[in-house]
Amino acid sequence: MLAGRTTTEELLAYLVAFDTTSRNSNLELIGFVRDYLAAFGIESTTVPSEAGDKASLFATIGPAGIGGVCLSGHSDVVPVDGQPWTSEPFTLTPKDDRLYGRGSCDMKGFLATCLAMVPEMTAARLATPIHFLVSYDEEIGCMGVVPAVRRLGVDLPLPRACIVGEPTSMRVVDAHKSGMAYVTTVRGREAHSSMPQLGANAIFAAAELVGELDRARAELVAAGDPSGRFDPPSSTVQVTVIHGGTAGNIVPRECAIRWNVRGLPGFDEDALLARFDRFAQTVVLPKLKETAPEAEIFTDFIYKVPPLAPQTGSEAELLALRLAGQNRTFAVSYATEGGHFQAQGIPTVICGPGSIDQAHKPDEFIEVSQLRACERFLRGLIAECAG
Repeated sequence: MLAGRTTTEELLAYLVAFDTTSRNSNLELIGFVRDYLAAFGIESTTVPSEAGDKASLFATIGPAGIGGVCLSGHSDVVPVDGQPWTSEPFTLTPKDDRLYGRGSCDMKGFLATCLAMVPEMTAARLATPIHFLVSYDEEIGCMGVVPAVRRLGVDLPLPRACIVGEPTSMRVVDAHKSGMAYVTTVRGREAHSSMPQLGANAIFAAAELVGELDRARAELVAAGDPSGRFDPPSSTVQVTVIHGGTAGNIVPRECAIRWNVRGLPGFDEDALLARFDRFAQTVVLPKLKETAPEAEIFTDFIYKVPPLAPQTGSEAELLALRLAGQNRTFAVSYATEGGHFQAQGIPTVICGPGSIDQAHKPDEFIEVSQLRACERFLRGLIAECAG
């Protein structure tokens, strides 16, 4: 275990070396963070996943039992499979002013910076506590943080403000879109392709459903973004994966469509889903049932990430702007765990080192200058919490 003062770069090297691709366990990384904090006398609470193979970690530096400022980040990363990396993805590789490695930007750079500041936090005798929350499964729907967030204000202290350290180039983000994902399954009837009247073609039916989603997409684009803050400037609908059929001479019995929605704050996703379901049940399904009474169409929910809505003048916004030395906030189209904190009644903003442009790509990197900027931000936080 590390002892004494450790630099951000050293800690980032340790964190990157843990292959916490979302399909894997993150328990080794969580154990590393727990032991690191324990070396400074800081106790941690782990919140395991239902399967027990993953966990979130919550810790408080400073006075116990009261709400302070929460610094939150996820430990999981996206896969490197099939990507043309020029360095080892799970070995932090410095080159010029950049540090290459999976998760270096999204978002172990933020976690490493927070951990590197722990000695200064413990030495400052904080009057307002600083909380850490390290989560899992952010990259596959932002659901891993939910069990821990639901305990805030119950058996864990409710923070007064939360800063989620997703890569924003240290700009303060006060709004992002929601994210919802669904899979719609069409089941018809198989038949020989020379006798289609004896079957019910699930792919043809699925194509009609895709057309309806495309019409909804076009209407959302036409409605635009009244706030003028988002790029692209509207809520969006995308069909992302289609699976159907078994052979070239069989009328396909089944077809599944995976689709997602990115909604502006205030977007009514329930209305969109209800519209889609009405079309499926009243327009598409009756055609299948003409030859296949057993036919069905159903939509399963995969995940929902709530939006982050602006809270002008909130403690989180004012604090982050002050620490970052900025006077305006930004909006982003990607989703984060921030909406879950806000839904729990915690004022929340997004601000962290690195550019989202580097996330999820081969040769992901973070600039050292971004880590230094995050260190300055956190030193300012320490001073505020000590004051």
